[in-house]
Amino acid sequence: MKKKIIYYKNYINKDVLSKKVHNNFNRDFDRFYKNITQNLNKIKNTFHVFSKDFKLDYTEKKLKKFKRFKTIGVIGMGGSILGAKAIYQFLSNKIKTKAFFIDNLDDASLNQIKQKNLKKILFIIISKSGNTIETISNLFALGILKKNSKNIIIISEKKKSILAQLAQKYGILHINHKNYLGGRYSVLSEVGIIPSYFFEINIKQLRENLQVHLKSNNKYFLKESTLILANLLAQKKYKNLVMLNYVPELENFLFWYQQLVAESLGKKNKGFLPIVSNTPKDHHSLLQLYLDGPKDKIFYIFSSKEKSKNKIYTKKIIQNIDFLHGKDLNLIKSAQKNAVIKTLKENNIPFREFVMNFRNEKVLGELFAYFMLETAIAGKIVKINPFDQPSVEQIKNYTKKILI
Repeated sequence: MKKKIIYYKNYINKDVLSKKVHNNFNRDFDRFYKNITQNLNKIKNTFHVFSKDFKLDYTEKKLKKFKRFKTIGVIGMGGSILGAKAIYQFLSNKIKTKAFFIDNLDDASLNQIKQKNLKKILFIIISKSGNTIETISNLFALGILKKNSKNIIIISEKKKSILAQLAQKYGILHINHKNYLGGRYSVLSEVGIIPSYFFEINIKQLRENLQVHLKSNNKYFLKESTLILANLLAQKKYKNLVMLNYVPELENFLFWYQQLVAESLGKKNKGFLPIVSNTPKDHHSLLQLYLDGPKDKIFYIFSSKEKSKNKIYTKKIIQNIDFLHGKDLNLIKSAQKNAVIKTLKENNIPFREFVMNFRNEKVLGELFAYFMLETAIAGKIVKINPFDQPSVEQIKNYTKKILI
């Protein structure tokens, strides 16, 4: 039997769920799930990005001339950049290309970048609307815009916008951002795939496992988990979603997921506050609150089966630390994780576990796809639009009015 690349498990007792709500949501899940599977191959549908028929708006010929660059700078905000950051960090064990990411207005960081030879850096500028203030501000602050710029690629919708006008004026390669894909659902489109092309990872494998949870034999876990999430959302009892992360290379993926949960489900007085908590470091700062503070948290535990190359040798040095002898760092982290799990079970604290058996493109692609599906369907079930962000748009409008 083929070994699963990710182990998924829910440890959530039925007594924390509303049975009445669960039964009502059951039919809703089947309806939304059926809609996704039946319309997967239809263009202008968010989940069409999972389809084998999904077409990327670039050719090898267009991008090949940029392969000479050994350093990539990605400029964007939110969903336009978080996915690429997640890919770069998680697959850092095989990526040789140097990359940096500009995703804030930060003078100090920008000044450091300006000390580099900017002509030798390929800049990928990403904004769905083409009008994101922070992205455009960073682009102009770097001072890299020149006629027929040979080291810039712009990814945005091909409609009238600031970035589209700049691409036309300066002869910059402009790649289309699909208008039916919101930023936080776009990582598997040009937004994440074009940076991945220059990272020289296996893009085919990154997209290989996207439909795993749309197959009948894997539907059960997706359904169980989505109904739990929707149930907890509807109850409003659990307000915090704490991600205990025992895999350092997964941190940026969890920041990507943080945005997905916050922007997709934080509406109509519902939602979770998603918290990325790096462990075992946070055992010594936040764990006391997590375990003995307000009972308003659900925990997601992320770990890996990957072995560490760093072993500890203590034999015959000090007698009372012999229990560490011959152990590698991941084995010690695993013991700490299992101790947390034991405590959560004993105290009936709801949690879920995700264990990666490998660290490769297939694993990451499957994680992206799984959480997008679960989040979007859960939102639909509780009558939230998981694809918009009306309050964020309000702030954008106010900011522009203040600056004018």
